[in-house]
Parts: sequence; structure tokens; C-alpha cells
Amino acid sequence: MPTMTAAQQRERAKQEFDAFLADCPSRLVLDRISDKWVTLVIASLADGPLRFSELSRQLAGVSQKMLTQTLRTLERDGLVTRTVTAAVPVRVDYALTDLGHSLLDPIKHLKAWAEDHVPEVREAQEAYDRSQEVLA
Repeated sequence: MPTMTAAQQRERAKQEFDAFLADCPSRLVLDRISDKWVTLVIASLADGPLRFSELSRQLAGVSQKMLTQTLRTLERDGLVTRTVTAAVPVRVDYALTDLGHSLLDPIKHLKAWAEDHVPEVREAQEAYDRSQEVLA
């Protein structure tokens, strides 16, 4: 078998993943990036690094525990970096990696779609609920 460059190996691996297959590892990636808090954290970091408290204020409704878990997961997955600066108090900044930045466009589009289509989704939900009441 001929030797392949790293780029060729990555391209071959891409072709071997199929999220429609039950045991495909890409399902784990899809599960991770489809999480509400992951999506919002990535979008929040689009304009540059933020401290934990800044992220917490920007993401109304997220608990400290959930934000901590989300940031740790994103760091483990290589989407976010955590930088500790020795100061009083200690400063911790979170920023997107290159891999995290590559996810920005799809997430921005998904976030915009959700914001733009709330009325239609609510209308569909109400119509569905009314139809179910008639059947009951």
C-alpha cells in the first residue's frame, strides 16, 4: 500500500464517516454540537475571548454547573481554549480554537434561522395542539 500524506489520510477518513450509520463516531460530534449551550457558547465567543463571568451574563439562564461542564467539554473536544493568567484575582479566559472558528458559520446560520422562524414554529405547534384536542 502506498504511503499517504496526512492530508490524504484525513480526506480518506472523512469519506469513511457516515452519520446515518449507528456506530459512526460522527454521531458523537453531532450530539455534542447540537447541544443548546454548546451552540450558544460558540456563538458568544465569536467576537473574541471572554471570561467565565462574561459568558455567564451573556447566556441568560445557564447555571454555573452547566456552563462549567459545557466549557470543559468544548475544551476537551478542541473547540475552546482556556487561558489562566496569574493576577489577583486569577483571570481565566475562554476563546475559540481554529476548529471552533470553523463551526461559527453553521452555528450563526442555525441561530439566525431559529430566531427568524419562531412565529411559524409557534403557529405550527398551536395548530397541532388544537388538532389533538379535537381528536381527544
